[in-house]
Amino acid sequence: MVGAAPGSRVIASRRGIALAAGATAGVVLAAGLALALARPWEPPAGFALEVSGDVRVHDPELVVGEDGEPWFVYSTGDVAVGFGAPQVRRSDDAGRTWAEVGTAWDVAGDPSWVRDEIPGVTNFWAPDLHEHDGTWYLYYSASTFGSNDSAIGLRTGSTLDPAEPGYGWRDEGLVVRSRPGEESFNAIDPAVVETTAGEPWLFFGSFWGGIQALPLEWPSGKVVEGAEPVTVASRVGSPNAIEGAAVVGRDEWYYLFTSRDACCRGTDSTYSVAVGRSRAITGPYLDEDGRDLARGGGTPLLESSGYVVGPGGQSVDEGRIAFHYYDAREGGDFRLAIHELAWTDEGWPRAAVLPTEGGPEEG
Repeated sequence: MVGAAPGSRVIASRRGIALAAGATAGVVLAAGLALALARPWEPPAGFALEVSGDVRVHDPELVVGEDGEPWFVYSTGDVAVGFGAPQVRRSDDAGRTWAEVGTAWDVAGDPSWVRDEIPGVTNFWAPDLHEHDGTWYLYYSASTFGSNDSAIGLRTGSTLDPAEPGYGWRDEGLVVRSRPGEESFNAIDPAVVETTAGEPWLFFGSFWGGIQALPLEWPSGKVVEGAEPVTVASRVGSPNAIEGAAVVGRDEWYYLFTSRDACCRGTDSTYSVAVGRSRAITGPYLDEDGRDLARGGGTPLLESSGYVVGPGGQSVDEGRIAFHYYDAREGGDFRLAIHELAWTDEGWPRAAVLPTEGGPEEG
């Protein structure tokens, strides 16, 4: 996750009122007052980009290019392509048109130690990208479905673009490991954010013990020696259906986005995205109603609507949220979506309004 530290600001404007030329100030005031009395104020909605091209993407990790530079999405690998390596897609028109440009293992090759460590791994899941001091850190997940026999690994490189000279990811080995019967958490779905003091933290976890946070150190990108994970988000009851953390800083707050409920079931998926925030990197993260995310709280941000089923697997960068969903119009195949977030006056994010038609019940 290319998470900005608190203090960066995303500015969203409210919708204004268009006025006919020549309207007097009194007419303007009366019209505005009448509108305000007739219709209560509604929080802003974000803007959905119209994406096209190769958008068959699961667990997108979005990096927004600056000053006209390309955008990239790294995502969960396909078992049939490149040893299941994270896939790489590029957009040259600010996130609207996407093309697959390779995989993360194209140059460096497969991290064979992972397959020795966790038998049965077929592909690598939910990558996370973070840039520090000119180096890109690529964190990735290795596991088998429904197990916490899992690992988060790390590779480093100088560029995200397979077309650039020097492209390639150097293997840095293991970051976090979980084993059945030993750890109460599941070491997948990494997300890295830096504090205002420049201290890196790794958020991770899926089901089991919920979302965890661990301090990292630079330049290794590994866990601080002796550090113990802190639980920052969890569900109440079993199964503990929460995963896919994304963390960003904004206006002295840290915002924690999580995916909840059931992924990966096509149009039967119940995935959704919720959010909470905290002044401290380790929490407590509270939702808009003051409920602790570690005790089942979370303000809904994205839920199934119309043909968009099971939105989740999100990342957030430069005020945009990228996620996958299952498209009921395409038989439940997964697709990429990108929204520019809006923010309420109280500092809460809003995604775009999702379609209400074309859902699975409509065929």
